[in-house]
Amino acid sequence: MNDPGSTVPAATRRLDPDAAGLAEASARLRAGDLVAFPTETVYGLGADATDPAAVARIFAAKERPRFNPLISHLPDLAAALTEGDFDAQARRLAEAFWPGPLTLVVPAHGGSRVSDLARAGLPSVALRVPAHPLARTLLSAVGRPVAAPSANRSGRVSPTRAAHVLDDLAGRIAAVLDGGDTPVGVESTVVACLGGPPRLLRPGGITRAALRAVLGHDPATSEAADADRPAGPGMLASHYAPRARVRLDATRIEPGEAVLLFGAARPEGHAQACAALNLSPAGNAEEAAARLFGALRDLDASGAATIAVVPIPDEGLGEAIRDRLARAAAPR
Repeated sequence: MNDPGSTVPAATRRLDPDAAGLAEASARLRAGDLVAFPTETVYGLGADATDPAAVARIFAAKERPRFNPLISHLPDLAAALTEGDFDAQARRLAEAFWPGPLTLVVPAHGGSRVSDLARAGLPSVALRVPAHPLARTLLSAVGRPVAAPSANRSGRVSPTRAAHVLDDLAGRIAAVLDGGDTPVGVESTVVACLGGPPRLLRPGGITRAALRAVLGHDPATSEAADADRPAGPGMLASHYAPRARVRLDATRIEPGEAVLLFGAARPEGHAQACAALNLSPAGNAEEAAARLFGALRDLDASGAATIAVVPIPDEGLGEAIRDRLARAAAPR
């Protein structure tokens, strides 16, 4: 096993999703190592959230700004209640959507074990109970909150399979627990319950309509993220970015561009594209969300300087897809 004091493992192990792989992954996490693991959204880069030295290794491996808070993952609601103070609305959301792709930002409990570094010095804590069975088994075995942002270099495209993790982080982390492709494909919805009406900080795997159905009203729209101190995870303006420039709502494709399609629409000049992928030929937002990050990585690998993205409706999961694409297209 790697020395917990080391920041650069000699090699990154790819672990099978069996009893032996889970045992090694949980032991490495408890020892202070970094282990990537699948959730239903994307792969997370896990570290013991109670250990500031382990959390610091996340920031080093990802090259992530330390003012950006991390989501801490728990196996169930009972464990989450020991880390955060849940008002009635937060409790209602947790009971409706956990386990699942929802992160709740709540006041940190007085006895919370989540380190100040994982919370980026904030009085709040971001908590999630993932639905992926492999993740929940791992979290139960670790027995501590596990901080786990997406398992990629900061600002890059999020990983939806173990190979994506290794593309970005091989040699920087101890291991990746290979659970195959992630089914949702965009990160969790982030809602802040910090007094007053719940605020939607980031759209994601739980739609606005689903939140409305539980709350009885739309969540408040969050104010623009503070570039120097975001209130929650995943709020930086430039994020999820491939190396290529991303051009949104393209109705014409220029020669040499790669094109990201959706549905049956074919923009003018699409035959001139150097590479093309369709997120969902049927125009299905759930299929498109699951394929989004993998498609961006594949088009980036074509070598195109620009990825042109056709218009995508913002209904349902389309809101989360457009949010990720807007951050990918933001100035860097």
